[in-house]
Amino acid sequence: MPVRIQRYIAVLSVFLFFGKLLAWYLTHSVSILTDALESTVNVVTGFIGLYSVLLAAKPRDTNHPYGHGKAEFISAAVEGSLIMVAGLFIIYEAVAQLLEPKPLHQLNTGIIITLCAGIVNFLFGRYAVGIGKKHRSITVEAAGKHLLSDAYSTLAIVIGLSIVVVTRLQWIDSTVALVFSVIIIVSGYKVLRRSLAGIMDEADEVLLKQVIDVLQQNRNPQWIDLHNLRVIQYGDVLHVDAHLTLPWYYRVADAEKEIHGLEDLIKHHFGDKVELFIHIDACMPYSCKLCALDNCPVRQQAFQKQIVWTTDNVWADEKHGKHSDVVQA
Repeated sequence: MPVRIQRYIAVLSVFLFFGKLLAWYLTHSVSILTDALESTVNVVTGFIGLYSVLLAAKPRDTNHPYGHGKAEFISAAVEGSLIMVAGLFIIYEAVAQLLEPKPLHQLNTGIIITLCAGIVNFLFGRYAVGIGKKHRSITVEAAGKHLLSDAYSTLAIVIGLSIVVVTRLQWIDSTVALVFSVIIIVSGYKVLRRSLAGIMDEADEVLLKQVIDVLQQNRNPQWIDLHNLRVIQYGDVLHVDAHLTLPWYYRVADAEKEIHGLEDLIKHHFGDKVELFIHIDACMPYSCKLCALDNCPVRQQAFQKQIVWTTDNVWADEKHGKHSDVVQA
């Protein structure tokens, strides 16, 4: 699905670019030039994004044991950089138009063409964001958000040009372009920032919290402790690393059953493309006060309370309960 949507985005970006280019040619409006330049970025990033999605969908191999998912982060970095460059160029053109105004032509026709392009961008942008989130594709989601921001800027540009038509104040055209050039630059920075965070394996706190909440809400009593949890998304594959504390007397087959149960739980909520690396720790005597297993035959301390797993206490590489101050509701 992400590949097909990205292919549609790439083709659509070409048609919209030529439509906005025609509107700019007819009007000589720097505001419409702003829209056309952003569409130029859409064309370039659309095809780069298509390549990255195709690459990210490839299975892992000996050269890429974790798969090719990081290609999407590189694609998003290129997109963010190009968006920022386009914003800077728009500032240059808007200032030049303010200093040496050029007459505007056929604004009504240009407004209609631009508005139609904006509506198409909005509808497809919302659809692409939904598909990107559903399939956890940063490239498709970033492209969809870019289409949405393009649609919002197009609407504002149409409103600004409509005011120019009514008031005949041509400087409004350049002012609108300057305002949206700043918005475009900020939007590009956010896309670039997110992509660099992915390349650097920065923790996705939202995704991490979702995984922890699922594990906490569906927790088995024999899952005594969870720590050193790391969650990261590469393409459409979710990687989960963790240390799970189980009763020390469990056989290998018993431990394997618990790992499969944990994996099935995560796959049920996050899809089948999950790669799980679980290190099993044996419980220690101090673990008894955290263990809610009723029929434990070797309990040495009375059960007090479970550790509620949160983003604050599962990332550290240390078993809970070792220090008395760790025990908390």
